[in-house]
Amino acid sequence: MHPLVEHLHFARSEFVRCLEGVSEEAAIQRLVPMNCISWMVGHLANQEQRYWVERAQKRTVVSGLNNRVGYGQPASTPPLSEMWEAWQTVTAAADEYLVTLTPSDLLTTLMVDGKLMTENVGQLLYRNLYHYWFHTGEAHAVRQQLGDGDLPQFVGVLPAFRSDGW
Repeated sequence: MHPLVEHLHFARSEFVRCLEGVSEEAAIQRLVPMNCISWMVGHLANQEQRYWVERAQKRTVVSGLNNRVGYGQPASTPPLSEMWEAWQTVTAAADEYLVTLTPSDLLTTLMVDGKLMTENVGQLLYRNLYHYWFHTGEAHAVRQQLGDGDLPQFVGVLPAFRSDGW
């Protein structure tokens, strides 16, 4: 597996760890202008579906996700359990593609509506990684504002450093 995909897996695991113990009720609390936690879960699933499932694999595994939690859509407060289910379905499907990536694949460009994207697969992978870290911090802030105690420390157990520099 390419090291950047390993980093994405770590970013995902930290996002999940950050949200352990969040209740359905807390997850739909919206502290304007921030979105609620359940929206963040669905929103990250939506990005992964768009990049790694729809564009890379030409399929959709969770219908209607973009309309509910996509960039530029009206604020929503979807049920957390539904968004976790969507996230798990999407990330499993995304990994079918991601775990096959080679260094040369990262330089390729995906198509959207018959046109090449402006960013290559490697850039999209970086964008996806950083998006996770952004929303992990935002979710942590929401939890603090909601008064959750005993939040996980940032960052948890790191993966082993490899001799090839990754």
